[in-house]
Amino acid sequence: MVSLRSSGPLAVGGPLTMHLGGAESNVAIGLARLGHRVAWVGRVSDDELGEFVLRHLRAEGVDTSGVRRDPDRPAGLMFLERRTEDVTRVQYHRAGSAGSALSVDDLRGPLAAGPRLLHLTGITPALSDAAHQAATWAAREAVASGTAVSLDVNYRARLWSREDARATLTPLAGYASVVIASADELDLVAEPGADEATAVAALLDRGVRTVLVKLGADGARAYTRDGVTHAPAVPVTAVDTVGAGDAFTAGYLSGQLDGLALVDRLHRAVTLGAFAVAGHGDWEGLPRRDELSLINGSAAGTTLR
Repeated sequence: MVSLRSSGPLAVGGPLTMHLGGAESNVAIGLARLGHRVAWVGRVSDDELGEFVLRHLRAEGVDTSGVRRDPDRPAGLMFLERRTEDVTRVQYHRAGSAGSALSVDDLRGPLAAGPRLLHLTGITPALSDAAHQAATWAAREAVASGTAVSLDVNYRARLWSREDARATLTPLAGYASVVIASADELDLVAEPGADEATAVAALLDRGVRTVLVKLGADGARAYTRDGVTHAPAVPVTAVDTVGAGDAFTAGYLSGQLDGLALVDRLHRAVTLGAFAVAGHGDWEGLPRRDELSLINGSAAGTTLR
């Protein structure tokens, strides 16, 4: 979708800058910058805004051949206002958008191509009944064909209630080999009110191999049947936290695709999260593969010459 950013309150009519936004596209770009072959599948409007989305994805090396141009529906919009230095507010205009019309037929061809990994978020099934059915179908078909599935819960309170989210995401999580959530999202893929240990145990019992819990400035925890592994956050000066969770996800999935050990996957995940919060934008500051050591190896304020 298109993200429109304001450095001040929207109500007073501050200037807006246009960006590419969306959790799935953030992850796609993060993986592509690290050298992975990535395809983004969905619908975009058949106008200048849809072309804006596709141009940015293509420029970042993301395959958009499976994207459908929808002549009847507008682009989804997201408005972000920097209300204070520490508070950013978001408004969505996605009802009836091209992305909300995602269907099973849109996904048949791309899945038939045999990807190694299918990444989904909890945002897509929140958009419409058709998108919900498409996401569930894709997860089921991927598992049946031997494709790994990752699910980032990515709860958005402005899109649906916690009760509706839980009713959809709990069964969807059963198809995933990797489930990613913040601590306050875990009960959306388990029983209402379940604490972290209970929710994780339930997911592992259902066949999920790894449960990742994002802890923000405290790093992350990864649970498997072998136990729990903690990775501290990489210390940086945070200037913009939007997109940090998606960067974390891209880093972890990159490590998984590269066959890294769990601790190294987590380290790459928190490293990408650090890159995301240290720069402005959802994905603009994410690193190339040869830049992964920049943050870990450099003191604050360093200029590399």
